Amino acid sequence: MSDTLVQIGGAPPAARGPRLPEWARKSRTHFESLNRLKRGLRGHGLHTVCEEARCPNIHECFHRGAATFMILGERCTRGCGFCSVQKLNPRKHETQLDANEPGNVARMARQMQLRYVVITSVNRDDLDDGGSRHFAETVREVRRALPEARVEVLTPDFRGDLDAVARVIDAGPHVFNHNMETVPRLYARVRPQADYRQSLAVLKFARGYGAAEMLTKSGFMVGLGETAPEVRTLLEDLRAAGTDVATVGQYLQPTRRNLPVVEYVEPRQFDAYRDYGLGLGFRMVFSGPLVRSSYMADLVREEASQRC
Repeated sequence: MSDTLVQIGGAPPAARGPRLPEWARKSRTHFESLNRLKRGLRGHGLHTVCEEARCPNIHECFHRGAATFMILGERCTRGCGFCSVQKLNPRKHETQLDANEPGNVARMARQMQLRYVVITSVNRDDLDDGGSRHFAETVREVRRALPEARVEVLTPDFRGDLDAVARVIDAGPHVFNHNMETVPRLYARVRPQADYRQSLAVLKFARGYGAAEMLTKSGFMVGLGETAPEVRTLLEDLRAAGTDVATVGQYLQPTRRNLPVVEYVEPRQFDAYRDYGLGLGFRMVFSGPLVRSSYMADLVREEASQRC
């Protein structure tokens, strides 16, 4: 399997970082597939993190009929420095959830004849349950519509509410994913409304609460100013929390308002992180410049499942 993950994102105007190297560039050629899938999504009133986060793999994934559905609306209550998703001000914008969204996601997934469905969401700290009931209902609708498909969820931290985490797991996802995003030293700048230990606690709970066959997964970015020892410690912390799969990718600045890239990490360093993680006992470490948390998620799960 080729090495390729990451995430993207929003903050005050920032300067540009170093020049993008060739090995971090992605060709964009599948415009017909891209536009066709976008029309289908808009027809169902749906959004994808692929579009909202300006993922560099969007042409490739839409061409192969893969997309990560983003639920709970298209605006987020948090302002992470890496993320380009629009921000929600509960006092100025409509915060009502779309009751038809779970069914629409299921219908679109069935229309696409998906065998693997990835569902993620914005943070909705304005809701008393963080949107976990809506999240769980979406999983159930997809499983009803596509009983043979595998479902992966990429959830927020639900402000550390483990009942909310349990609610989503009870809906029956095959993979529970929650991203750490970066090393603890950089949280105040990269992920200021989150907590490193809280995210680890979510993953540890998910591993203990979920069925043995449910995989747990987490991803993070490099190139934001972290050091190699800090990355190794993060991998150690994830493994200590029982996480089965880790994804590691290069941070790419999605807009001028987001944090600048501090460093473009060499491919050989991604290989080193993969080898270190496998040595810790992860079932799978997907590591490379253009890897994203849900990129090739079906193949990642398949390989990880074979390494029991």
